[in-house]
Amino acid sequence: MIDVRNLTKSFGNLYALRGLNLTVSRGTCLTIFGPNGAGKSTFIRILATLSKPTQGEIRIEGKDIFADAEQYRNRLGVIAHATYLYDELTARENLVFYSKLYGIPDRDATVNRLLDEVGLGKRGNDRVRTFSRGMQQRLSIARAMLHNPDILLLDEPYTGLDQHASEMLTGWIMKLRNDKRTIILITHDLAQGLEVADEVAIFLRGRVAHSAAAGDFSNKEFQQLYFETVAGGRTN
Repeated sequence: MIDVRNLTKSFGNLYALRGLNLTVSRGTCLTIFGPNGAGKSTFIRILATLSKPTQGEIRIEGKDIFADAEQYRNRLGVIAHATYLYDELTARENLVFYSKLYGIPDRDATVNRLLDEVGLGKRGNDRVRTFSRGMQQRLSIARAMLHNPDILLLDEPYTGLDQHASEMLTGWIMKLRNDKRTIILITHDLAQGLEVADEVAIFLRGRVAHSAAAGDFSNKEFQQLYFETVAGGRTN
């Protein structure tokens, strides 16, 4: 379980997070929505241990994530708009590079399996700069899954994808969800985010303005709730 308590992040007099509280059960997919400046990206950066909070804490199964950040990072997979791939390397070379960083045994077998799973088995020796945006995102999924993480952070992964690539990404998120991995997804796409989620949360001005089970809403009902929440400026 991910337990977020009184999480606050300030930059001088500017507060990105204001005493945020949130709980994510193990094996749950939580989609976070919110307007620009709501604190979503700051929250993900702290959750990925790329930034420390000004106040508050995040605990995973009772342990503070910063107490042993290296061990915690080994449980994380990150998929974002930025693919973290090297354009001049081939798809295979990218995965081999990251597998060495993680100290993965049987690198060749793992890389070949993941390339096949994301539909890039025949493009493994092609440079990433020749790939479409959708193909690069598929390769970034393989990169994130190299070390078999049980917690996945997805920060605006749909940005820049065409409809076909978006549908493929949704299929992968659903597969990861069915594998009972803990997923935290940030997206501006209300329909796609609701489709893959078990739980939803709306961030506003650095706080959780609303949280609920995704199954409580139709797309139309959730859109109405979202726009009313953002327009009304309501926070818990």
